[in-house]
Amino acid sequence: MDIRAIRTDELEKAIDLIWDTFLEFEAPDYSELGVETFRAFISNDAILKELEFFGAFEDGILKGVIATLDERKHICCFFVSAKYHRQGIGKKLWEYIKANSSCSEITVNSSPFAVEIYHKLGFEDTDIEQITDGIIYTPMRFIKQTAD
Repeated sequence: MDIRAIRTDELEKAIDLIWDTFLEFEAPDYSELGVETFRAFISNDAILKELEFFGAFEDGILKGVIATLDERKHICCFFVSAKYHRQGIGKKLWEYIKANSSCSEITVNSSPFAVEIYHKLGFEDTDIEQITDGIIYTPMRFIKQTAD
């Protein structure tokens, strides 16, 4: 498994993976407004240019994507293609971000589907579930432990 930055020529494939996985696992929890809001977010070139995208590749196949903002301080998108769930790909993506972020705290607004996954990765809730523009999320954070 190779975890690396997604090149510009691979971005469309990454967005397709995000959208397809969102439709399968996230969209059922969202209103039509929420689905439209998410689609607009991943279709906005100005926003996409601000994000850092990393992918999990195996044999040239993109299996998972994580996108961050603010020098890897905030996770904006974190998706593993459905057929590769439960193979440790998400954990490898997360470990890569954690190891390659100089931030002492990493935040995410977790979808209802992913709350349990983020808890397993060591995140804690910072507030109750919220809804903004149809997007349902729980604000969470991970605090890096410093070595003694």
